[in-house]
Amino acid sequence: MIEMGDDTMDEAVKVENAFCRSESKINESKVFLTAEWKHLAMLNYEVEPSALAPFVPAGTELDSWDGKIFVSVVGFLFLRTRIFGIPIPFHRNFEEVNLRFYVRRKSEEGWRRGVVFLKEIVPRSAIALAARKLYNEPYVAMPMAHRVEVQAGSLKSAEYSWQYGGRQNSLKMTVRGHAQPICEGSEAEFITEHFWGYSAQRDGSTIEYRVDHPRWRIYDVSDAELNCDVAGLYGERFCESLGRRPSSAFLAAGSAITVCRGKRLTR
Repeated sequence: MIEMGDDTMDEAVKVENAFCRSESKINESKVFLTAEWKHLAMLNYEVEPSALAPFVPAGTELDSWDGKIFVSVVGFLFLRTRIFGIPIPFHRNFEEVNLRFYVRRKSEEGWRRGVVFLKEIVPRSAIALAARKLYNEPYVAMPMAHRVEVQAGSLKSAEYSWQYGGRQNSLKMTVRGHAQPICEGSEAEFITEHFWGYSAQRDGSTIEYRVDHPRWRIYDVSDAELNCDVAGLYGERFCESLGRRPSSAFLAAGSAITVCRGKRLTR
């Protein structure tokens, strides 16, 4: 069941509508993808910088919050997807679970804070193939499912599952209360407000692309569980980090998003 609303919905709709109006000002020729990201379950773990060093794209550096470096396991719904404004039949609504970390790049106008994906799981092979081909993003296709529980109009839990290594892996969260604004200067703000993506290319260069969305509201989490073959899926280097208690866990309500076309960085 997909959440249709709670007592925060009116305000959330106003925020999202304001974003959509600003989105309309973006040069359409620069837009690669539009969609909605909903019910983003985020588990965030502190990690040693050495574990991520081989994956940092050229021209970027690791980004930190309060002196800490993070990786995040994120599960969410990808809805109403359009590529170059065109809806692709049977590929508009699907789940994604990704492992990501955070970087920054110094540009002429200042620091750009972004995300690098270590692995992105989706249920359809065509999506994974296109992402690998266009941006060399580490997409893989696996059987997936999700369950979103809503009671009396309020979100209660979200679960994303995928089949790997002959067994079911999953990310589950139980939430409490209603979605609230993100606190200024918080870890949640750091995790959610990286508006650039960086992808290392086969020739050693880096593709940079912008992801636009309004500031999200988040739910507090009363229980979170990651049941995953970390070594097989992500590698031994992440077993220690993802095997410990997460630094934080929250669920972002999500919104409409726009992904702009990527640009190769010049050295």
